[in-house]
Parts: sequence; C-alpha cells; structure tokens
Amino acid sequence: MSLSTTLPSAAAPTTPLTSPVLDVVVPVFNEEIDLEPSVRRLHAHLATQFPYRFRITIADNASTDATADVAARLAAELPGVASVRLAEKGRGRALKHVWSGSDAAVLAYMDVDLSTDLAALLPLVAPLISGHSDLAIGSRLSPGSRVVRGAKREFISRSYNLILRRTLSARFSDAQCGFKAIRADVAARLLPLVEDTGWFFDTEMLVLAERSGLRIHEVPVDWVDDPDSRVDIVATAVADLHGIVRLARGLASGRLPVATLREQLGRNPLPVAGVPAGLTGQLLRFAGVGIASTLAYLVLYALLRVVVDPQAANLVALLATAVANTAANRRLTFGVRGTDRVWRQQAQGLLVFAIGLGLTSGALAMLGTADGGASRVVELAALVVANLVATGVRFLLMRIWVFRAARAEG
Repeated sequence: MSLSTTLPSAAAPTTPLTSPVLDVVVPVFNEEIDLEPSVRRLHAHLATQFPYRFRITIADNASTDATADVAARLAAELPGVASVRLAEKGRGRALKHVWSGSDAAVLAYMDVDLSTDLAALLPLVAPLISGHSDLAIGSRLSPGSRVVRGAKREFISRSYNLILRRTLSARFSDAQCGFKAIRADVAARLLPLVEDTGWFFDTEMLVLAERSGLRIHEVPVDWVDDPDSRVDIVATAVADLHGIVRLARGLASGRLPVATLREQLGRNPLPVAGVPAGLTGQLLRFAGVGIASTLAYLVLYALLRVVVDPQAANLVALLATAVANTAANRRLTFGVRGTDRVWRQQAQGLLVFAIGLGLTSGALAMLGTADGGASRVVELAALVVANLVATGVRFLLMRIWVFRAARAEG
C-alpha cells in the first residue's frame, strides 16, 4: 500500500507502531530524467538493507518539467514513498517543510544524483537512532573517504570549509555534502532558528547545532561527482558568503539563543566523581590551575631573583605564567572550546594580569618601605599573600568579564 501524497501535520498524533523510524527526503528541481531510477535504487536499498521502517519523501521544489508527475507515480507505485510539491524553490525550504511535518524519529536527506554510496546510510543514522548523537553528516574530507571529482570542485569545497573554520570556528569537516540526518526532537527546536532557504541551510544548521552543544557524528563516505550537476557555483558561493556574515552577526549580537538551546538540548560535560558542578566546580578547577600557576611563578621568581632585583623578577615571572594561566582557565575552568575570541580573551587576561602585578608589586614596595633588609623567606611569604588576593580578583574578573560572553554563547 502506498503512502498518501500529503504529509502528516506536525500536530497530528503519531502511532509508534506505524510511524517510520527514518524519513529520507530527496529534494528535486526539474529532475524528470534522474528522479525515477534514483528513487527506485534508494527504495531497493532500504527495503533490503535497512532494518527499520522507512519513508522516502520526494520534495519537488516548484519544478517546471514533468518531475511532479514522476514523483506522484512513484508514490502511488512504491510502498513507503511519498511526494510533496512546494510552490517555491530552495533546498533548505524543502527540507525545513518536510522535516517539520514528518512523524519519523530520524530525518535525513540526500541529493537525487545519489553521489554518495548508499552503504553509508545505516552508519549515518544508527547513532541517531540509538541516541548517541544528535546530527550526522557524510564527509568527503574525513580520513577514509574516497572521492572522485574534479580539481575545481575539490578546491572550492576545501576552501569553503576552511573559511567556516576561520570565521565561525566550525569543527565539522564537510558542510555541503548532500548526505545528512538529524533527530526529530532536535530538529523541532533547531529548525525554527535556521533562516536560509537555499544551499546555506546545511551550514547554518550545523553551526547552530555545534554552538548549542549538540553532538555531530561524521561518516567518511565514498562519493562520485555528478558531471551533470546544474548547481551555479558562483551564485551559490556568493550566497554562502552572505550567509556566513549574517550568521556571524547573529551569534556575536546574541540574537540567536544558542545558550537557551544548550540548556534544552546540549550535552553537558560528563560529571567527574568528587568534583561538584556549577560555581563550586569552577572554583575547585580554578584553584587547581591557580596552585599550579603559583608554584610555577614562585620557582621562576626564585631563579630570577638570583640575577635581578625583586620588581624585575616579579614582572617576568608573573608575565610568563599569565598567558598559560588564562589558556588553562579558558578550557578547564570555564569550558570554552575552539579559537573564537581567543586573542581577545588573552588580551583581557593580560589586563587582569596587570591588576595582579599591581597587587604583588605593591606588596613588595610596602615590604621594602617597612623593612629594607627583609629576607627572601619574608619576601616569598608576602608574595604568597598578595597572590592569594590577586587570585580571588582574577577569578571574579574571568567569570564576569573575560569568559562571560563565550560561556553564554557556547
């Protein structure tokens, strides 16, 4: 029995025994020739190799040829195939429309040319079905991938993903491979924030997912370029660059509520036995970093004091440990990852260092005024007290100033 050509509404009740586990969307525009053989091949693979209930949904993006007729015929003939027609073009628009109305637990899509080897489909969606991951992408740039395509497309793909890493601190390897999946519960929260309706849809979804603390599973794929691809590379590249700028502004301004999404969906770090979470945990981790930094500082100070005066030894020792202290607290205490704002945070850390320098230098100056012949032991004791005060000030400033924006976004 074939499925209805009308997708169930998002509010309609679902019956777990009859709803598909996987809904694979095939977005198409004027694909009357390639659509039928591709869908039949995909259907045969799922029917024989996929161990769960499935649906294939053909999403026609306002085709002007016979694509809609071919899609309707396939839906009437093949069990588990549905079709939907949109009045406007746009791959992102089609995916958002179908995914938002699907009753499947896992939502996927692939390009109609089936450039990706279908053997990667089960490895793609299995971590989502099990709950291990939230999104999954096929990657042509991962170790183990086998890709056949021209030098021009290879260069464009690698350049685009490099731009994403430099501008948006993206850590996924391949944004534009037409082979992705997402859990339905995650899609329900994430898709309303994705604005793009075209080719940038994938990238925007992945960046928002990553910033929200979601787990993205990558599958190396075997991929053969379609020589008959009708994608306008120049127009797509320009649109993608505009999308990057828009998304970067949205993240920087706080307009995109990734912090809220992280609270609702994100995967927090695994708890460590004996280490409390929240402010208490931050204080303990900060104290650990502080102890290591203080020991390193005292060793450096003692070594330098042999050859220079107290103020010079204090300056060099404190500066040498300040950068390492900021980097360690960034990652360990406040859980900030990636390279976004790292130099700005280091600069802010140096300002915090200047405050610490003022406290310790002031302590030495007061000690010299009170007792010009103070021993090295008295010097070190005074510096320990001054460093304890400076440490408290440093934690407060790092928490409310240096890493506050990064923690709110991440």
